[in-house]
Amino acid sequence: MRLTQPLFLLALIPIALLAVGYLVMQRRRIKYAVRFATAPMLERLVPNRPRWRRHLAAGLVVGALALLAVATTQPQVRAQVPYERATILVAIDTSASMSAEDMPPNRLEAAKSAAISFIEQLPARYNVGLVSFSSNARVVTSPTTDHALVVRSIDGLGPPDGGTAIGEAVYSSISDLQQILEEAAAGSSEESEESEESEEERAPAHLVLLSDGGNSAGRSPVTAAAAAREAGLPTSTIAYGTEGSSATLPGGQSVEVREDTLRDLADTTGGQFYRASSADELREVYDDIGTLVGHHIEYREITVWVVLGAMVLAFAAAALSLRWFARLI
Repeated sequence: MRLTQPLFLLALIPIALLAVGYLVMQRRRIKYAVRFATAPMLERLVPNRPRWRRHLAAGLVVGALALLAVATTQPQVRAQVPYERATILVAIDTSASMSAEDMPPNRLEAAKSAAISFIEQLPARYNVGLVSFSSNARVVTSPTTDHALVVRSIDGLGPPDGGTAIGEAVYSSISDLQQILEEAAAGSSEESEESEESEEERAPAHLVLLSDGGNSAGRSPVTAAAAAREAGLPTSTIAYGTEGSSATLPGGQSVEVREDTLRDLADTTGGQFYRASSADELREVYDDIGTLVGHHIEYREITVWVVLGAMVLAFAAAALSLRWFARLI
């Protein structure tokens, strides 16, 4: 929680003094009563003293005043707000190492299944695109709201073959996104359409890239990361396996999973790095990414709710005082 007008917290000082004054007066009242009456006499005169009940109403009043003082600061709380529109590009490694069978039936099929579940959970107005990469990269489906088309495109990926061109996948994603924005800007003719396209251009874009190995083909992921950062394309990466682990391909070749390249790519572009060593973990990663790219943080004012809380405390104080002592306070 943050306070828009924190200086108004000074209003708590007189409230604190009021509470201290109440405590002082209670102590004086006790001393005065003891001075003029013995304990047995007090027990006969007031056999059923209210004890804690006589302080509860006063405490509630002080609490209500404190909440009103906090309300004057215009408090705000953080809230996750879903984007109405966004562009998500999913890049999937289809290199030979994705044929490893440590994740049944193989890594690529497990990755395709998790990616499909991820896309099916995205809001309908999100634009979703698909990039596949092995020794080269290609845009399989440009960003579209036709999620069923993207799902069919993922189903058609494979078979695994070739090297791993992580940098090329990033460059292809940047190029496709920029082309879409240029076409949208060129196609807006009327003022209302220009306003709508301007809003579209401000919609966030995010690249989600999954791979199980280090870069072995194409341009460097380091230069690709710099280009993505300049283009404003955060890239979240998923290392399919753990650092230092290896898997044996059907032909007998051993492939080591490397995460350093993917970690650096995510760090440079402002994305998140994830590690997934099983199909279940991969689905959990995609769920987390969905929250990351689908929401943004906003601060919302809760002054009305704080005032409402103060009114509840004040009402409770009055009701209890009437019930127990036949007076408001």
